[in-house]
Amino acid sequence: MAALELLTVEQMAEADRRAVAMGIASLTLMENAGRAVAVEAAKMVPAGARIAVLCGPGNNGGDGFVAARLLAERGYEVRVACLVPVSSLKGDAAAMAARWSGVVELLAASSVEGAALVIDALFGAGLSRALDGQAAAVVAAANESGKLILAIDVPSGLDGNSGAALGSVVKATRTITFFRKKPGHVLLPGRVLCGEAVVSDIGIPGEVFESPPLPVGTQKRDAGIAVLCFENAPALWQSCFPWPQLEAHKYARGHAVVVSGPALSSGAARLGARGAIRIGAGLVTLIGNSAASTINAAHTNAIMVRRVEDDEGLRAFLEDERRNAVLIGPGASVGDETASDVLTVLSSKAAVVLDADALTSFAIEDSPAHPDRAGFGFLQSGQTGTRAPQVLFDAIKARTAPVVLTPHGGEFKRLFGEVAGSKLDRARAAAKLSGAVVVLKGSDTVIARPDGFAAINTNAPPTLATAGSGDVLAGFITGLIAQGMPAFEASCASVWLHGECANVFGPGLIAEDLPEVLPKVLAQYFARS
Repeated sequence: MAALELLTVEQMAEADRRAVAMGIASLTLMENAGRAVAVEAAKMVPAGARIAVLCGPGNNGGDGFVAARLLAERGYEVRVACLVPVSSLKGDAAAMAARWSGVVELLAASSVEGAALVIDALFGAGLSRALDGQAAAVVAAANESGKLILAIDVPSGLDGNSGAALGSVVKATRTITFFRKKPGHVLLPGRVLCGEAVVSDIGIPGEVFESPPLPVGTQKRDAGIAVLCFENAPALWQSCFPWPQLEAHKYARGHAVVVSGPALSSGAARLGARGAIRIGAGLVTLIGNSAASTINAAHTNAIMVRRVEDDEGLRAFLEDERRNAVLIGPGASVGDETASDVLTVLSSKAAVVLDADALTSFAIEDSPAHPDRAGFGFLQSGQTGTRAPQVLFDAIKARTAPVVLTPHGGEFKRLFGEVAGSKLDRARAAAKLSGAVVVLKGSDTVIARPDGFAAINTNAPPTLATAGSGDVLAGFITGLIAQGMPAFEASCASVWLHGECANVFGPGLIAEDLPEVLPKVLAQYFARS
């Protein structure tokens, strides 16, 4: 099983330090890293090919010198260029440069000419500023050359924590990193700039961690590195996936409720309901006004339909605690009525998933009267009343049952304002402020708990960018929570399954296809003998 932990740049440096403290020489780690680079390079070009190795002034450059030496020993034609004179290198990088017996030229745009493969050993994930001068010029030349590029650690110019391009950045064909990936390998645009990301074991022991990746949230009380971020994959949550038991019946598998929007926008709620029942909820009921219920009843079979006309009716319907998970928002329409319905739902004892219009109905006011709606401190805008974001957050924090928020980028901004930092930072900050699990959607969906524990999803194909797919995702989450799966794990599982359904279906996907292909995905990946 691939390791799922995602380490920050600082945590990776600490892992290196701890490995050395455990008796593993730093030169051994660098030799192992360089050997891994050489092995990967040999997979990319035929024997005897020309390889240009571009070395920087630090340990990334040291890895490059090791790779150059080992590739030359294998018969490759290796050209080494360094950003600084070799005499100015220090520490392990200097030691490895001394083991290179060939010529070292000063880095220039011409350094990549004639090469079949360029190895980017300029700067690693710890770079904190934009590339400039000769480094930027060479990166531009490498990108424009059309050559295969193998980046070491991260493509030079990429922020390892955020996945952001700091300025000029290498566009790698493949990136090899060591021990564990970093958030920058999986967050966009970093995931694209890295190309194929490969992780190599260079001998750092797993004992550097405070806790193993499984079960989620488990921590040992020792002095190791506490991992709070993971790449989303079945191994992260499969142990608590609610497979039906032989003695179970439909009432033991939860009763999900989906609040319908008005008649002419009720399709979104039906998509959510279909997702909830497909993923295993024992019962699913669509509730709405008379007109919506008439249309919903004509389009559903296994899903029940009930007419609920107002807040009091909604409150009374949810008094039955067997109705233990509620989805509201898809197609609900934005306004006071939806905001009131959301607060009524939150006053129940059911778990709640808030999507789409349920979020935007509490959006920060965007008007000339509120010109200061910038930053995470949006409460300074003076917005008050039942539709203020803080009203929503207070209602969430006042309850014990879990809440999941599922915004896309636009909905997130409308609810939380301009939040500084990476997508991971933004999702964590929003989860902490709101008290809910936040599923910040996109090609690199981030799932975050209020305590900072987070996962980043990587399996979503571009075909998911289609109307209604988010409604199905919200239904998946609701259906799993109804079956007793914890909210964070249910969100992670739903996001991954949602992506995998799209991958299995392939081109031509529309939202209605996602629930229908889910059984095939479940059978292929999770069926028990």
